Amino acid sequence: MIYELRVYRALPGRLPALLDRFDKITLKLWEKHGIRQAGFFTTLIGASNNELTYMLAWESLAEREERWTAFVKDPAWTQAREDSERDGQITETIINQILVPTAFSAVS
Repeated sequence: MIYELRVYRALPGRLPALLDRFDKITLKLWEKHGIRQAGFFTTLIGASNNELTYMLAWESLAEREERWTAFVKDPAWTQAREDSERDGQITETIINQILVPTAFSAVS
């Protein structure tokens, strides 16, 4: 199992719109495409309170490529993203890392 860590920094005042998009749109489309989340987090204490951090679980890089590509090409996602940004862009930056658990990790 590999994990993908993604950190979305929302533009000032736009975190609620980002959270709403994930809650009402993105997660349903991920389910359709077989994308598994390992957890979602907002920052309570730290450098920014405009961030959404989440992890995805993948069996392999090949699975990630296949499922993520299908998701981003899905016309329902394209339309939903455009609709959610009708009042302006939501994210300032997105940081993405692919992680492999260590031998002593609580997750495998």
